[in-house]
Amino acid sequence: MTDQTYQPTLSQLRAFVAIAEYRHFGTAAARLSVSQPTLSQSLASLENGLKLQLIERSTRRVLVTAAGKRLLPQAMATLEAADRFIASAVGDGLGGTLRLGIIPTVAPYVLPAVLPELRHRFPAMVPHVIEDQTARLLDGLRSGVLDVALLALPSDTGGMVEIPLYSEEFVLVVPEGHELSGRGGLSPAALDELPLLLLDEGHCLRDQTLDLCRAQDVRPGPVGDTRAASLSTVVQCVAGGLGVTLIPEMAVAAETARGALQIARFAAPAPGRTLGLVFRGSTARTEDYEQLAEVIRTHRPV
Repeated sequence: MTDQTYQPTLSQLRAFVAIAEYRHFGTAAARLSVSQPTLSQSLASLENGLKLQLIERSTRRVLVTAAGKRLLPQAMATLEAADRFIASAVGDGLGGTLRLGIIPTVAPYVLPAVLPELRHRFPAMVPHVIEDQTARLLDGLRSGVLDVALLALPSDTGGMVEIPLYSEEFVLVVPEGHELSGRGGLSPAALDELPLLLLDEGHCLRDQTLDLCRAQDVRPGPVGDTRAASLSTVVQCVAGGLGVTLIPEMAVAAETARGALQIARFAAPAPGRTLGLVFRGSTARTEDYEQLAEVIRTHRPV
């Protein structure tokens, strides 16, 4: 039974959270800028004080125990509160480590402008960027591995808070010389029987495109076995004449600059998506994330 008088240190909690996040003692030690023996000792002291095994370690793998999974979100919340306390004390707003998850169809277009601005406005902040698909980002938020995520709304996840940022339209990308090149005022029905290229399963943009087709009773034409894990690859497949695709407005300038490509636009209200920040409702850093939201809104691609 845990000694009720035992008080874990922040260093011990940081060791536990880092090991749970990276599932590797060497990587966790490097992230915390401590030696591996120091990290191991911090975890051992925490487990001894709690009289609980939090991490199961073998020669091949590192696992989080059931007790560790139960306590991990609370350890994360404690560290978040401590970071917020220190940032408030020095009057520096966003400060400390910020683990920011971001979906692949947003990261390449938002980060080039947002990261420099964050460094300028919040020099005490240490951002860690994790690019991944929506489902895994939400898992990271639930487990405490991530602090906040930038993704398409709604997240439809209990216990989370959402800050809407902005909405953007989808744009049709076609090969140069295509009959729809340069057209405007399209109906989604124009996609019927077109060879519509999609991202791999798990990408929310794929799901949004398929939802649009179902809602409009659109049946795209075949594209064979062509699959892609990034917008850049999909767009280059369009340039190569393999089909057409939908991309978000923020990606148009970057992705159509290379290759023989043209765009076409839909009539209002055009199909699109809303992006926003998602974080745990239990966090003590709501004010921080509101500041982050304002930076992203102000410096989003146009």
